[in-house]
Amino acid sequence: MTRKAVVTGGISGLGAATAARLAQDGIEIVTIDIADGADVALDISDADAVRRAAEAIGPVDILINSAGIIGPNKPFWEVTDEEWQRTFAVNVDGTFNLCRAFAPSMAAKGWGRIVNFASMAGKDGNPNMAAYSATKAAVIGLTKTMGKDLATKGVLVNAIAPAVVATPMNSSTAPEVLAHITSLIPMNRVGRAEEVAELVAWLASDKCSFSTGAVYDISGGRATY
Repeated sequence: MTRKAVVTGGISGLGAATAARLAQDGIEIVTIDIADGADVALDISDADAVRRAAEAIGPVDILINSAGIIGPNKPFWEVTDEEWQRTFAVNVDGTFNLCRAFAPSMAAKGWGRIVNFASMAGKDGNPNMAAYSATKAAVIGLTKTMGKDLATKGVLVNAIAPAVVATPMNSSTAPEVLAHITSLIPMNRVGRAEEVAELVAWLASDKCSFSTGAVYDISGGRATY
């Protein structure tokens, strides 16, 4: 039986790397993105649009919530209401919208895997990235609760917390911020997208069978808890 996966943000960066890695395992991939080339063009912050898209896609076995934005790079007191709300709308509301849309059919089948993309910023807090850090902390909290809610349904929900990874999204990060967060990594380098995708592939497989509501660091040694 061929399994089916939805990968949000699947056109670039970690999402694209994850989609390619899952395809190697024979999984049917449906990419969701606002970028050209996605199987489904969708703003994940729009709950009604997500519901309609989920109905059109039908039941899936695997959901990878990779889509996200960096948000403002500035001291928190300079962040505007619009910047704050937009970062939460994509990173938190978007993740919630997708999980709410696809998890029930997974539970009905008795098997499913959900992997949410958090960040080390959600644990440590990155300077001048209050909105991003707060949203990724929220994703961690969501993951822990969703994992418990689905623990007896055969659906495992886990999160990954990467340190900085070489992706197009990080090209918009201020150079001084990027230098700082890279300096926190004991391996003294940024991560590679394919390294993260390998962890996601395991979390999305049968090999991961006794872990839910957990957060997996992939940080080159940066993680402190």
